[in-house]
Amino acid sequence: MNSFGRSPFGRHIVRILIIICVALFGVDFFYHRHVIHPLEGFWGFYAVYGFLACVLLVVAASGLRKILMRSEDYFDSD
Repeated sequence: MNSFGRSPFGRHIVRILIIICVALFGVDFFYHRHVIHPLEGFWGFYAVYGFLACVLLVVAASGLRKILMRSEDYFDSD
């Protein structure tokens, strides 16, 4: 059984999502935003900020997994 990214349908979806991401990043060069914080004025700020936030969530979740994980027989340990 193929995973989603390896099937022909999955490859098309991934390519379409990449095209959408690149297009939205490109729009950032032409769209004028009214920024509140000076960092928001940099091109691609929201793309980088969103990517770093997702990476931070994955790292935090893997750290929490090590802390909160129970053994397999946690409920059967009579």
